[in-house]
Amino acid sequence: MKLDTTYMRYLTPDDWKVLQAVEKGSYNHEVVPTKLIGQIANLKSGIGNTNKAIGDLAKINLISKLRNASYDGYRITYNGFDYVSLKTLHQHGNIEELENTIGVGKESDIYSCSTKNGEKRVLKIHRLGRISFRTVRNKRDYLRIGKGGSWMFLSKLAAQKEYEFMNILYQNGFEVPIPYDCSRHLVLMERINGFPMRQLYKHHDYKKLYCNLMKFAVKLANYGLIHCDFNEYNIMILENNEIKNVDREKIENRDFIVIDFPQCISIEHPDAEFYFKRDIDCIRRFFKRRFGYKPKKIDEMMLDEDGFGEGYKYGYPVFSRDVERIKDLDVQVKASGYKRKLNNEDIQLQGAVKSFNEGEEIWDSEGEEEEEEDDDGESEEEGGEWEEDEYDVNEEDGDEDQSDEESEEDENEKIIEALSSGMGKLKMDKLGNYILVESDEE
Repeated sequence: MKLDTTYMRYLTPDDWKVLQAVEKGSYNHEVVPTKLIGQIANLKSGIGNTNKAIGDLAKINLISKLRNASYDGYRITYNGFDYVSLKTLHQHGNIEELENTIGVGKESDIYSCSTKNGEKRVLKIHRLGRISFRTVRNKRDYLRIGKGGSWMFLSKLAAQKEYEFMNILYQNGFEVPIPYDCSRHLVLMERINGFPMRQLYKHHDYKKLYCNLMKFAVKLANYGLIHCDFNEYNIMILENNEIKNVDREKIENRDFIVIDFPQCISIEHPDAEFYFKRDIDCIRRFFKRRFGYKPKKIDEMMLDEDGFGEGYKYGYPVFSRDVERIKDLDVQVKASGYKRKLNNEDIQLQGAVKSFNEGEEIWDSEGEEEEEEDDDGESEEEGGEWEEDEYDVNEEDGDEDQSDEESEEDENEKIIEALSSGMGKLKMDKLGNYILVESDEE
């Protein structure tokens, strides 16, 4: 789908309110009733201007009617969804002008854009649901929550997940673009001064590049994640083999940047070893085909293991041999297949909370529970790292969890009621989610 922003400059404040009202109503209506649109928009000029704005938006295909609908109403189109998302990024001050198309992928469109200061950035627009890529819903578990959900909603989930991956990887010093902002199905990131590795035919030290790419895959796995699409199309080779951005002091010696992360999985995933091997094989095939490079069998006396390829002990990494978890980024971003495990700090925290509630000391500084005699004079001993599914909670803890779930459900019901009735104040966070605003927060 082509992004057309021709009419953005001509939309009035009333038009924007009505368009956002249709989007809000779409969260619990496939077709938003016209009366509800008016209630959510709540224009001071009355129902007349609301109907006028609806007509104007329908003419330029930002909203549309559904044929054979049982009631009068409208739904937002993909182009309308683009408009409200771009409007949010503009209000955040992160984008001023949308420029030319950089590329079109199987699940996204890539555009060049700039800020008020003229800084060049990249805007990625997720477009899940294209004919050639409709199996994505079955491949990513965060898109399988429930049987429903429009492709616009699933695109929003994919964009938010990619933004989370990029954010945490950049904070941990990985060679990824700087993530600037996210709004619904749009991700705004750094513009890389380079080209895809598939266009690489000459390199001053391709053996070192091979080694660094293998080390990237292993480091990523050691931090708990597997890319799952690690190939020449998602690796950007930097021009002049240097990074000029001063914010990249941690990785200034690298000569590539890795992109495209929505499909990342945890190393705890049942198929983690398969996907890791597939990523490694993609890089090996590329270097063999493009440079005729196939690392020779190394002398068994070679002990240097800080790399892969010629001059090192191993020609390429193997999941079972080279991957050793040192961080839990997969848990932090809830990647597909992750298992929540309690480390010593978690155990100590839970012990402290329980001691406050019951006046007991549960775990010592080593993460092991101190032996305490109960009322019957019997002692209990628990400790070590536990998986959440296997961890036994007492009745009191279960009541607290149930109370938290009930409060969350109550808040969701209040948001839905506010969207449906138009009564109640809502605001939007930086990711495009709606939250209730208390009366004293005005």
